[in-house]
Amino acid sequence: MKVYTKKGDEGQTSLIGGKRVSKNDLRIDSYGTVDELNSWIGLVRDHEEIPKNQFEQLIIIQDRLFTIGSLLATQPEGTKMKLPLIFEKDIVFLEEAIDEMNESLPPMKHFVLPGGKQILSHCHIARCVCRRAERLVVGLHDDSEQYKMAMKYLNRLSDYLFVLSRKVANDLNIEEIKWKPKV
Repeated sequence: MKVYTKKGDEGQTSLIGGKRVSKNDLRIDSYGTVDELNSWIGLVRDHEEIPKNQFEQLIIIQDRLFTIGSLLATQPEGTKMKLPLIFEKDIVFLEEAIDEMNESLPPMKHFVLPGGKQILSHCHIARCVCRRAERLVVGLHDDSEQYKMAMKYLNRLSDYLFVLSRKVANDLNIEEIKWKPKV
């Protein structure tokens, strides 16, 4: 089987279910951004500084992002294909991971500037891409339960990525640079 089909050469692509849409359709932008996020998380995971527990969490997160991507890639009318789903337990997983990481961190009293080491910058880039993905999914104006779960998951994931950057900084004794606005 060839990787290329040539069916997209005119700027159209197929959703799961067969519907053809423009490649600049908001739905395509949404799942493309989730795919980009998944790649950034893979880069974060590849850093040797990532603790084993968070390494394993990131693999689970990448799986969930593929699930969200398949949801977003499905035509609004649905499909007969059985697709994986996002559940409340997936969001609880993120919340528990955030709480566990937060236990060892000093309380936040200031905004923190992204950076300090490449791994921290990569966590922050992934967080920003996650926020963009969330905004795009919100823009689809789909009130179905799975879209609501996807939005909730992405919202919580951006929090997870922020706390992960703080945990790694703390573990590596990298001082967080506080934002002090110039007024």
